[in-house]
Amino acid sequence: MPYPEEWVRPAREELIRLGVQELSTPEDVDKALKETSGTIMVVVNSICGCAAGKARPGIARALQEEPRPDLVTTVFAGQDVEATTRAREYFLPYPPSSPSIALLRDGKLVYMMQRHQIESRESDAIAGDLREAFQEYCQPISEEK
Repeated sequence: MPYPEEWVRPAREELIRLGVQELSTPEDVDKALKETSGTIMVVVNSICGCAAGKARPGIARALQEEPRPDLVTTVFAGQDVEATTRAREYFLPYPPSSPSIALLRDGKLVYMMQRHQIESRESDAIAGDLREAFQEYCQPISEEK
């Protein structure tokens, strides 16, 4: 049973204000992850405290600097159930985790931050790890080593 919209709206809006694109159906997920070239970040958002106090603030800080993913998207665990399930298929062999943050480059998973890497850390540390991943995976192909 999905969470009521009034519970998740504030968490959704927090990422939307950052320019994050919502993927609310399995078709949205497939289109974004199969048809977009470059690096895509997928945030599995959640209403839990570690998403509110750690993951989303860390994401906001990380996205303030270049390089950034070509596309930043989100699915909402506990509400966009089918979209979240589809997104998690792209994250295999990692088990379901929310919140979590994945980077895919040309459709292939290249980086994964799971809940256990979020819940015990501060948002600045999460932002730092994301910036490092962006440095490694979000450079234009012509600039890669």
